[in-house]
Amino acid sequence: MSKQTVIAIVDVGKTNKKFFLFNEEYKIVFERCEPFFEARDEDGDPCENLDHLRFFVFDSLHEVLGLKDFEIKAINFCSYGASFVYLNNEGKECAPLYNYLKKYPENLKKQFYDCYGGEEKFSFQTASPVLESLNSGMQLYRMKYEKPDVFKKIKYALHLPQYLSYLITSQAFSDITSIGCHTNLWNFQKNEYHKWVEQEGILEKLAPIFPSNHVVGAFMSGRKYSAGIGLHDSSAALIPYLLNFEEPFVLISTGTWCISLNPFNQVPLTKEELENDCLCYMTFEGEPVKASRLFAGYEHEIQVKRIAEHFNQNPARYSTMDFNSEIITLLKKRNSYIDKRVDKNNLNAFAFEKRELSDFTTDVEAYHQLMLDIILQQFLSTGLVLKGTKVKKIFVDGGFSKNVIYMNLLACYFPEIGIFGASVSQATAMGAALAIHDSWNKKSVSEDIITIENFSSHPSLFLKE
Repeated sequence: MSKQTVIAIVDVGKTNKKFFLFNEEYKIVFERCEPFFEARDEDGDPCENLDHLRFFVFDSLHEVLGLKDFEIKAINFCSYGASFVYLNNEGKECAPLYNYLKKYPENLKKQFYDCYGGEEKFSFQTASPVLESLNSGMQLYRMKYEKPDVFKKIKYALHLPQYLSYLITSQAFSDITSIGCHTNLWNFQKNEYHKWVEQEGILEKLAPIFPSNHVVGAFMSGRKYSAGIGLHDSSAALIPYLLNFEEPFVLISTGTWCISLNPFNQVPLTKEELENDCLCYMTFEGEPVKASRLFAGYEHEIQVKRIAEHFNQNPARYSTMDFNSEIITLLKKRNSYIDKRVDKNNLNAFAFEKRELSDFTTDVEAYHQLMLDIILQQFLSTGLVLKGTKVKKIFVDGGFSKNVIYMNLLACYFPEIGIFGASVSQATAMGAALAIHDSWNKKSVSEDIITIENFSSHPSLFLKE
């Protein structure tokens, strides 16, 4: 029996570490998932456990290398961004992998922005709001001033995807999808590192930039493989769509955050967009992707628990609840679907948390109101990245793509744009595999790697203000 040709993908998220084998048709033929167990840094703050991460990577590879049904041709990596691993001259880690939620010192923050033109100007240049440690370049700046002895020891500061590649290849790379992900490192106007990176001695700590489809030889168990240099997860998740659809589209990736990604919007970020948590990512081809973020998944989770508790219901029932246009019409007549309290300068201040549940007759009615409130703010958030583009399709993936109330209401708010629920099996990992397709896969990419469902609008509801 012949072996299946496969690619191995290491996919590291904030919650789980995953390992996949994809065959040449991009079907998952092996998977492994483990939760992340956090360590503590020298301040007692939670951080990633590098020892556990290394063990997971090598143990997973050794497991699949022993399987007789597969022939591994390549390996690639993807992970969340905004995190550095610091390597010394011996290639060993010389500091923790700090959590991007770690509190940032106000004095250093002020010192930095005072020196480099102020928050507004700097954010405009680097296409990112002020996000403190989530701007990963700020972590290096902090290291220089708070821990100069450690800073001197650093030979390379690798973003996490490139560190994963380093574990296998022993070669250090930088990748534009990681550099261009709200790092404060990249000047989007000049398409180069921002001047502060060289002035502060950061540039010499960064590995050379290579294309996201670059591969190098890696040896494991006496055999040679093609290894990629890793990608940032949000950029990787876009790849299946970019390869399948040429007409301009927006992808709303839904989870804890609902991120609207428009790879066809080349207009520089405005002050209003930056204030509303818009930023730019980079595609794997080095093109900017305007994006807006909404904390809607988290809000949905909190409010569903509140509704279920008030009406003595099982929270699981709302994930499969049907769309009821009559309830929408009822809420419309009350005029409660429009909430004048929505702060357009703070889209993450959700209206439903201020509503009294006793105002609703049933939990079904309350849940429809919750989704109306979320969709109003989703409409405003997604609208920020639609300006100036001729987008004809919006794809929704993740949890909300299976919520028929969310999808139908979204179609109501965008009646002139096709709304599609999209399903891609492990889109982030698949994107990492597709990025280096030519290095391992002789077959053409099939058009059926994305399953989509069209949602018709209900123009008679007239939901927009």
